[in-house]
Amino acid sequence: MRLFPGTVTTLVAGVALGVAVTGSLAGSAPAASAAPTAGPETVTLAGSGWGHGKGLSQWGARGAAAQGLSAAQILDFYYPGTQAGQAGGSVKVLITGDTSSNVVVRHRAKLKVRSLATGKAWTLDKRGAKRWKLTARGGDTKLSVKTNRWRKVRIIPGQAEFKAPGGAIRLYVPGGSADYRGRIRSVVPAAGQGRDTVNVVGVEKYLRGVVPSEMPATWHPQAVQAQAVAARTYAIFERDNNDRGPFDVYDTIQSQVYRGVAAEQPGSDAAIKATAAQVRTYAGAPAFTQFSSSNGGWTAPGQFPYQVAKVDPYEAGSGNPNNSWTVELTDDAIEAQFPGIGDFEGFDIVKDPAQGGRVTKVTILGSAVNPDPVLTGDQFRVRFGLRSTMFGPA
Repeated sequence: MRLFPGTVTTLVAGVALGVAVTGSLAGSAPAASAAPTAGPETVTLAGSGWGHGKGLSQWGARGAAAQGLSAAQILDFYYPGTQAGQAGGSVKVLITGDTSSNVVVRHRAKLKVRSLATGKAWTLDKRGAKRWKLTARGGDTKLSVKTNRWRKVRIIPGQAEFKAPGGAIRLYVPGGSADYRGRIRSVVPAAGQGRDTVNVVGVEKYLRGVVPSEMPATWHPQAVQAQAVAARTYAIFERDNNDRGPFDVYDTIQSQVYRGVAAEQPGSDAAIKATAAQVRTYAGAPAFTQFSSSNGGWTAPGQFPYQVAKVDPYEAGSGNPNNSWTVELTDDAIEAQFPGIGDFEGFDIVKDPAQGGRVTKVTILGSAVNPDPVLTGDQFRVRFGLRSTMFGPA
């Protein structure tokens, strides 16, 4: 194999310029390609940052807070052109850990079950009850109770939900359980097959399970407050701009991580309370406030005017462990991902200086005459487990 074929392509003002792989990113005349030689069987890439880099950098927010910036100033920097606003309501969260078609909860005082079709509710007060279960019965829902064994209680018209005033409801999922505030629904998914479990909860209570799952609650209060506003705005944007049928957001990184009551911490609760109902808006509506762990020193551009590429001066002094990392790839691993390339020969990497050298395209070069696979920088990052698109040859 050949390690790198002699050039890395860099975009400068829309013109492709060749730069020696071992050289700088400065524009220059195309470098002469080295003659193919037998190279090592591994390629080492070095980079910085973790995540897509759009919007708020969590480590950058920590560094900015340490330098004396307020939560509002941090949000102004990472979402330029947005304004402070107010929003609230509730959000419907898909509980992805419940992979069964049943919804099973622990008995508790004042627990009720409610039909979503008719609005009628029944108090669940059977003596000796340990658990309650909702199971699809055609378009309706069967309610069962467990004492010493499971017994059918009634058929509820349409879909149904459990609810109880105050406190939380314990939901049993395959392999364990978790406590959630709000209501727990058994709903037909958009695909129309089986049942999904959805937690319907007020935005402020939802944030109690999100903010400490995304940022340590013990970090500087201004950083945690900035995270709270970003997370609140993100959830409301998702709710208002996507049609996912019976739910608004996932409880995973597909949206933002939500772990219910188990995640709640005093520091993050205080940040949520201090910023109650605060969001960032653009053109009068909640903004798409994406965030990531670390941007590698440059924010990444996105589809909205407030998602811009610019130097981030706050990451360097934040204690960020993602400032420098390396990944070693073997030719066998690369060829396994792209069996049609034959013998792996190298990469052509396209970087954009206007994004601080962020990789925008990678071509996988091989000995076969087939067209070489071309990936975006983000596709390459995900495919090979890199932390960000701020990378290059070590």
